[in-house]
This record gives sequence, structure tokens and C-alpha cells, in this order.
Amino acid sequence: MQAAEDFSRVRGYAILSRVAHLIDPDRDKMMSLNDVKEILRPKGEVYRGMQEVPIKLIVGSEGRYSDFNRLFQPRSDFLRARWQKVDEAALGHVTLPPISLYEIGGVYFVRDGNHRVSVARLQGVEMIDAEVISLTSEIKIDPTMTEDDIKKKVAEYEKDIFYLKTNFGKITEFYGLDFSVPGRYDVIYNHILVHKYFIDEKREKASTFHDALLSWFNHVFMPIIEIIREEKILSQFPGRTESDLYVFIVKRWDYLKKEEGENVTVLDAAKDFSEKYGEKKNWIFTTSPAAPEEKLDNPYDK
Repeated sequence: MQAAEDFSRVRGYAILSRVAHLIDPDRDKMMSLNDVKEILRPKGEVYRGMQEVPIKLIVGSEGRYSDFNRLFQPRSDFLRARWQKVDEAALGHVTLPPISLYEIGGVYFVRDGNHRVSVARLQGVEMIDAEVISLTSEIKIDPTMTEDDIKKKVAEYEKDIFYLKTNFGKITEFYGLDFSVPGRYDVIYNHILVHKYFIDEKREKASTFHDALLSWFNHVFMPIIEIIREEKILSQFPGRTESDLYVFIVKRWDYLKKEEGENVTVLDAAKDFSEKYGEKKNWIFTTSPAAPEEKLDNPYDK
């Protein structure tokens, strides 16, 4: 009876949490280990053995992330039978086997033992025995972060590395090259190298990376940024930056030149991209008026 009451109570908490986070559902959503690995791209793993782990630092799961919310409260009644069995064992002071966790960035993801974590949280347990494998990452994660927050932190880390490696800020008089997601600074670095290749074809002596960067900034990057500003394209892509749109528009320009010929201008590409993927074109509606809207994917956001 106590286990049944406990499950009903924790399900009620899960429902209240979902309602409380209707505006920002990612704050209620449990993180997926695979999604976080895709963002952080750990380069290795280390077996840490048995440890006592603070339950508040367990923020996600390898496989059951859709079954529980961020606080490991069950999101469906179909979990009742197994959850109650674990709770009954805990109430009966039965020693349960340690759970298995992955650690990355200072937080933990469950390999095995999601129900045990859920029951322990409801009972107010602060520490839990776990077998831990650490995935190497230079990015530290706060337990309150969402996957979008992690992406932004990785992008900030990549920016620091890029600026240090290229001296970008000083060369461009401190222009803020900012991206909303990781992986863009490598794209920019390659753009500069390609630009260097083309300008060196016309010179007897190879240019320095410093000169190539400044030339790319003044003759490639900033003209596209000016188009973005003049056409007010950024207003069509909430949450994006001018630098994001630069990357998208260059990709679109390359595509259109292959499809329609070299006469396509970057202005043509910018307008085409805005018309096809901007906010006015970014939503489709399902047949049911009560159904949620679905956002069209931007194929250039890769």
C-alpha cells in the first residue's frame, strides 16, 4: 500500500512539474547521454570503480530519458509495477545492488538503475552507491543546464580557443564572432584557409595567416554581414546570430551556384535563404487546430 501511494505521489509531482515548465519544457526534460556526447564529443573514458555519488548530480540517462523527467519522476503510469517493486524493497530495507553511471563534465547519467534513482530521490536520499565510468570532457556542466545551455557553453569554449589560435579579436578590431551552437569556428577557420589559397594564387609570395584573415574579414565576411543587416534577415531567425547566418548563406550560395550557375549572387542567396527558412516560412500547422505547431527543419543548420 505504501509503495502504491508513493508512486501516485511521485506521478503527481511529475504532472505538476510538466505544467510548471510548459513555457520552457526543456527544463523538465531529462537529458539523453547520447545527445550530450554528441555535443561534447568526449575523447576517451576512464573506469572509476565504486563511488558514493550525490543524487542531485544525476541529471540524465543513457536509455530511459523519455520515461522520467529531470528529477527522475516517472512520466507514465506504465512504470508503476517496476517502480513499486523497487520502492517495496527500499521500504523493506532490502539492500539493492549499486547503480551504474557515466560521468561527464561533473554530472552523471544512468546506465542501469533509473528506477532506483527515482525511488531514492522521492525518499530524500542524498548519496547513492554507483559504479562509475568517466567520459573525458573539458566542459563543466551545471546540473540545471539544458542541452541548449551546454551547446552555448561549448560554443563559448570554442570561441576562446579560436580567438587564442588566430588572434581574431585583435586583427578585426574586436568584432564579436558569436555562434548559437558549437562547431562553427572550425567552419570559419576553413573559410579563411580557402580564402588564403585563392589570394595566394595571384601572388608570388604566400600571404601570412594574419593577412588572409583580415582580407577574408573585409572582403568576404563583412560584405555578407552588411547584406544581412540591410535586408533585416536576422529578425527572421530568432535565437540566431549574424555569424550563424553568414555560415547558412554561404552554404546556400554554394548550393544555388551548383544548381543555377555562377551568375547567382550572394544577395540572391541571402534573399532566397530568408524566404525559404525565415520565421514567416518556418512554421507549418497540423490539421487539428488543437495540435501543437511543428517547426520546419533548416537543412543548413548542420
